[in-house]
Amino acid sequence: MLIVIGAVVAVVTTAIAIFIPWLPAQASVQRERIDFVFWLTTWISVAIFAIVAAVIIYCVFKFRVRPDDDSDGEPIHGHTGLEIAWTAVPAILVLVIGIASAVAVARNERIGPDPLRIDVTAVQFAWRFDYPNGVTSPTLRLPVDRTVLLRLTSNDVIHSFWVPEFGQKQDAVPGIFTSLVITPSKVGRYPLPCTELCGLGHALMRSAAIVMPNDEYESWLATAQDERTGVPPPDDEPEDEGEEEPEGDQEGQQDDPEDEGEESAEAGAALFAENGCGNCHTFAPAGAKATVGPNLGDLPDDEDYVRQSIVEPGAQLAKGYQNIMPPYSQLSDEQLDSLVQYLLRGSK
Repeated sequence: MLIVIGAVVAVVTTAIAIFIPWLPAQASVQRERIDFVFWLTTWISVAIFAIVAAVIIYCVFKFRVRPDDDSDGEPIHGHTGLEIAWTAVPAILVLVIGIASAVAVARNERIGPDPLRIDVTAVQFAWRFDYPNGVTSPTLRLPVDRTVLLRLTSNDVIHSFWVPEFGQKQDAVPGIFTSLVITPSKVGRYPLPCTELCGLGHALMRSAAIVMPNDEYESWLATAQDERTGVPPPDDEPEDEGEEEPEGDQEGQQDDPEDEGEESAEAGAALFAENGCGNCHTFAPAGAKATVGPNLGDLPDDEDYVRQSIVEPGAQLAKGYQNIMPPYSQLSDEQLDSLVQYLLRGSK
């Protein structure tokens, strides 16, 4: 009878563990090792629960006191063998789980040869990813089946990097660099939230990790670099060096203020996205609708005011708002000019 009860409890508990999707899909080699430890612990827990539940249920029905029985129970002096067993067995099981966890953590921290290195910078309230060739993106893009070493830091407060499908989490701390090793194993797009309460805009600090086939990743990286530097991709058919455009046309192309304004606007839009401005502000040209900070569509037509609000956000506060914005003093003068012009053009 005891065995039957234990088997029933074990089957029900196993069905609950297997058929309810408790975990997100696996998308990295490191996550597979973490899940192994998780399921090892789960099956040990299921076995212990089945045994304990079976004994309790059996005893409730087998040894329950009759309604008219007012006698004292039989004195019990303990069972040395049973006490040794229920002390030794859990100790062994905990040791097994500890060893499995240590092995998984050690293997997950192993970098291996030729990893792809990406710098991750957290700011209130956005992620910035810097690639080895100088490309910067607000979205993390990774090649599938290649080990990646993420080097994390923060510009202001503690943030926490976590992609559930990758299974690992690491803090981004101001003033120091932490690291995280990831080997993506499945192509797809995965959410990347900040999991450390970092301020009023914490809930909006979300990005994505996009895992791509290697050829698509290399193509994106080359294209992104061209877009960022303004260097056009090489043509298959070079122009005839003997043909020259009229001097007037060249001067017109070089000096056209409308073209320069478009380039500045594109650069400003990229900086707006990279620095997470849309996570706190409403700004129609960028499709941003956040309300943590003031509406940037209502800015005064004053370059000095806008510039100061970026590098010294606490200097002149908009009515009804408190300053939680970090100073963006890391922007170069050229970047700052592009961002200011983008904001002013969009607020007109």
